[in-house]
Amino acid sequence: MSKVNFRLEPALHVALMRRAHGANLSLSAFIRQVLEQAVDERKRYVFSSQDEILATSIQILSILATSVGQRSPAALEQGMAQARAILAERGLLGEEDAS
Repeated sequence: MSKVNFRLEPALHVALMRRAHGANLSLSAFIRQVLEQAVDERKRYVFSSQDEILATSIQILSILATSVGQRSPAALEQGMAQARAILAERGLLGEEDAS
């Protein structure tokens, strides 16, 4: 296996680390898969199936949050605070969204 070294801007490095963590991959494994996708003749995004699952989950949770919010705003606020904490812990929120 060949070894490749390159430099990244700090913001790009942070963004790649977040995406790798979100995909439950090491940075090296994530970048390898992104590079494989870049040379794939089909030009298919590597994590498209995860994106479809995420989109469906967001729709379901949006409906649930609306229902809970109508019945108990306090329960909705507590759940949203817990969700923000979990997302921030996994590096899936920007610093401005974490608070």
